[in-house]
Amino acid sequence: MSDTSELSVWMQDQIVGSITRDVSGIMDFRYAESWQKSGYGISQRMPLKTTYYSSSEGVAHRFFSNLLPEGNARDRLCRNLKIPDTDFDLLRSLGSECAGALTILPEKEQNTTDGSYKKLNDQQFEDILFSKGSTLKPWAQGNLPRLSLAGAQEKLAVYYDGANFYLPQKSAASNHIIKFEIAGYSNVPAYEYFLTELARSCALPVVACGFYGSQSNRYLLVERYDRLQNGATVQRRHQEDFCQALGLSHNNKYQAFNGPSFAQCLELVREVCANPIDDSESLLQWLVFNLLCGNSDGHAKNISLLYGENGSLSLAPFYDLVCTRAIDHIDAKMAFSIGGEFDPGRITKEHMHALAKECRIKPSYFDALVTKMGTSIRRHLDIVKTDFEEKHGPYPALQRVEQVINKMTQKILREY
Repeated sequence: MSDTSELSVWMQDQIVGSITRDVSGIMDFRYAESWQKSGYGISQRMPLKTTYYSSSEGVAHRFFSNLLPEGNARDRLCRNLKIPDTDFDLLRSLGSECAGALTILPEKEQNTTDGSYKKLNDQQFEDILFSKGSTLKPWAQGNLPRLSLAGAQEKLAVYYDGANFYLPQKSAASNHIIKFEIAGYSNVPAYEYFLTELARSCALPVVACGFYGSQSNRYLLVERYDRLQNGATVQRRHQEDFCQALGLSHNNKYQAFNGPSFAQCLELVREVCANPIDDSESLLQWLVFNLLCGNSDGHAKNISLLYGENGSLSLAPFYDLVCTRAIDHIDAKMAFSIGGEFDPGRITKEHMHALAKECRIKPSYFDALVTKMGTSIRRHLDIVKTDFEEKHGPYPALQRVEQVINKMTQKILREY
């Protein structure tokens, strides 16, 4: 691989701009002249302009680094690809398939539409499940997919046609994400599927997903909301998570670690979304659902803005819904405080009212929203569990999720 000092940013077949880095490795970005005339700002913090978003500002670096994997997933990729652990080098190696519509390539590499897909037979797919996507066998070498999936969870982007799985080649776009069971967190795919289906039953806009595999090796298959399927053609849709939209590093996704408050996220929705009333209510419902259903990891990177034609914005469907409080070795503190309180066990009606004031909404409106959501969760909990077990058989670990939800809904609804 050439040691290019510049990366090109594409959207479909249009050049968006270029990324360079300074001697310390901090990236800057400049929009292409053609994109300045006909495109739109790719981030709420990077509107169109003729000059550079310089490395000294840091906003471009934070935006693009937010596209990358984190934690152990990042370490594994650097080892397997034998590349330096820098944001620039990772983007150069993985940026052809990011979240959203952007494709990032070495400067002299043209974005093309001649991507293809490599069909996986049953044994090849089993190999991927067994290795949790961490290694691809020799049959894939030489045509490895280049993709960047943000977050700390082990996952792999694939093309799925309803019957068979394929690895995207060159510039081909994936349409699904596989999330694997991993050591110490083997129940996470089941918990995510269960909570997503419960949220759907409560009328929250959520991603489509399914839970599959054998009892010893299960996985979650998530349909990508940032893709549009037209026959066999997959079109990318631009999006940015709230860390990107607020100009923050992924290190600041939690409010307690210099991240945004929930009120700041809600204000962003009010300011930029085409339908701010409905999207604001959905975001409030999401926060209450997370509180009542034990998802303490609903942070600023787990909510996103989805771009439509000409850059119009809407709140993306919700994703990464997991009852984290059913897992012993995960911090129970909420990613966003409610009325200044992070401990879900100590949150009261007074904290709810304090948050309502911070968000500039009437306490009575928030009370009604909490009551409606809590009642809906309790009404649908047994139905969703029964449906889960009819499809997948008994899953004893779901009892812990039930206990968390029942305890929290009883506590909160008792005050209303």
